Amino acid sequence: MVRLNDLDERIVRALAEDARRSYADIGAEVGLSAPAVKRRVDRLREQKAITGFTVRVDPTALGWETEGFIEMYCRSNTSPRDIRRALSGYPEVASASTVTGDADAVVQVFASDMRHFEQVLERIANEPFVERTRSVLVLSPLLRRFATGPSA
Repeated sequence: MVRLNDLDERIVRALAEDARRSYADIGAEVGLSAPAVKRRVDRLREQKAITGFTVRVDPTALGWETEGFIEMYCRSNTSPRDIRRALSGYPEVASASTVTGDADAVVQVFASDMRHFEQVLERIANEPFVERTRSVLVLSPLLRRFATGPSA
């Protein structure tokens, strides 16, 4: 993986804020011409530092009113690949990560309502490699970042 220099990082931050911004607009912000920004973005895509462009949608616009996190405690011989394979079949799963501590993985889930969340929780708990789960519900998201990482 390539490490971004300061200028590339500023370009990526601008794209992360709004991927529809023009290269001219980004160039004006970072002090480059539009063609220079395009060349840098193309290079970052070739190097896989930029892996794609996407849209962020408010989950409530899709009917997902309930958000929660599920800690998964798995049998000792469960691989991250097994967890990923099982969870990829759940459209309600927004993200999943292996973690330090007692739990093996933490799963972010969006559901239409409390009953739907409970059904997803039960299905995940019934995966053959899951010994137990623990869940928490999100009351109010306080801060969400989708950009490139810590600010300078």
